[in-house]
Amino acid sequence: MALHYSVPPPHPSISPILPPTDHPRQGHAACGETPGNVALGWIPPAPYCWGGDVATTWSPWPPFLQVPEYTALRERGRAVRLQLRELLVEEAALDERFYLHALQLPNSTHPAAPVGDESQARVLEVVGEKPAFDFQPKGHLELGEELDIIRQRRLSHISGHRSYYLCGAGALLQHALVHFVLAKLVPKGFLPLTVPDLLRGAVFEGCGMQLNTTPSPVYCIDPARFEDLCLAGTSEVGIAGYFMDHAVRLQDMPIRYSNSRLIVCSSTCYRAETDTGREPWGLYRVHQFTKVEMFGVTAAESGAESEMMLDEFLMLQKEIFSELGLHYRVLDMPTQELGLPAYRKFDIEAWMPGRGKYGEISSTSNCTDYQSRRLNIMYSDGAGKLHHTHTVNGTACAVPRLLIALLECNQQADGSVRVPPALQPFVGQDVIKRPPAPLLRYIGPNQPGGGPKGVTCSLLNSRETLK
Repeated sequence: MALHYSVPPPHPSISPILPPTDHPRQGHAACGETPGNVALGWIPPAPYCWGGDVATTWSPWPPFLQVPEYTALRERGRAVRLQLRELLVEEAALDERFYLHALQLPNSTHPAAPVGDESQARVLEVVGEKPAFDFQPKGHLELGEELDIIRQRRLSHISGHRSYYLCGAGALLQHALVHFVLAKLVPKGFLPLTVPDLLRGAVFEGCGMQLNTTPSPVYCIDPARFEDLCLAGTSEVGIAGYFMDHAVRLQDMPIRYSNSRLIVCSSTCYRAETDTGREPWGLYRVHQFTKVEMFGVTAAESGAESEMMLDEFLMLQKEIFSELGLHYRVLDMPTQELGLPAYRKFDIEAWMPGRGKYGEISSTSNCTDYQSRRLNIMYSDGAGKLHHTHTVNGTACAVPRLLIALLECNQQADGSVRVPPALQPFVGQDVIKRPPAPLLRYIGPNQPGGGPKGVTCSLLNSRETLK
């Protein structure tokens, strides 16, 4: 039985009209006085939709539903839908596995980079002379405690392991290092930036950092309260996030830094330091510290732009550490020490007499387009076409490790420490001397009148109350 449906005639009160598309200039004005009249000309009025028409339209379907072929096809459709649901779940699982495996792919490496582990690092340059002492040099923690500028003992119930306080001249040294570095870099064309400490996991992954390793080196906030937020271990992550999904203007930089954009950022860094067996005391491996980071975004027309920027960052680092009077060496790091994002990396290690060996104080890396492709960081060429940038990063000042080198290399026989001339304007003194009396005297918890059980410290009104 054929299906028939006759369109009812227009409403008697409306004369036949042409659709608005036939009147490209006048539009609806040529079809009726109001939009409502135009609509009435094309929507069948309800009185013309009779019940008999509905019955006539539906009448062929009940017999058709009994056709065996139709019933079989419906059952087949249900089975296909169930299979699709299962396949979609499997596809999502495979897509997740593919994504996690893709995150582990490293950048290519520079042809000149040494191949192998840390032992294959190539020494490129040694700068300065090792300090000579006519006495047994002390470690930075012993010096800091005697000078009352570092506190790291009896903090497990306050802030946990690998934490510390800087007091007096110690705190001034931290601020002095930050101001000294910023005062050097900003006039050279670096744009100062502050960044969030809390960032989404996608930004970490875009920078080539692994969040799913066990144990993770990244502090992640409780997902039950704050979904997908982690504490940054370096401002490199926050700066890269600043450029994420944006095109960068590179044309207005000084000639020396043409086709590039430079950022400098001082931030607090948080690191889990999962290898708790190494350097358990002192400032060398801590969970929280202040660092000044250099970050460069360059064009990628020839690839030489980012390599030149890497050399520029290394030169700036050497200039900073030389002005601080440090003895250090520059290393070309081997392939197994590059991490995932680095194409090439240089480390600088300073001599630390108290430790009796060199210790890393900075690194600088050329990541080429590894981060920019993941984070969608682009730049526009002369023709207006977008390309992925190259990114370069470098540590200008990691405060705790510089404090180690400065305290241990500038100590004197009487236990005092010389302040490098470059920092004296910021610290306000040229020698850090032992105070006449310590600020704190340990009395232990749960003293009579000291407050409720478990409270281990009280407000102190003056230095005299501690004597």
